[in-house]
Amino acid sequence: MHSLKVIQVGNSLGVTLPKELLGKLGVGKGDTLYSIETPDGVRLTTHDPEFEAQMEVAREIMKRRRAVLRELAK
Repeated sequence: MHSLKVIQVGNSLGVTLPKELLGKLGVGKGDTLYSIETPDGVRLTTHDPEFEAQMEVAREIMKRRRAVLRELAK
């Protein structure tokens, strides 16, 4: 568990993430984090949940239409 302190950043508020937490998330300066509301609170992730949902639909279509996609690839 990490304790994060809310600080003033210009006219906004922010938190500074410890180096080891950044390492666990695999992020650095300029990367994007997504916050997801869960029943237990808020989760930070590097994966865009909307994009993941779109990819799941695309995978299902590709699975069902495999033969069509093979013909188009020729």
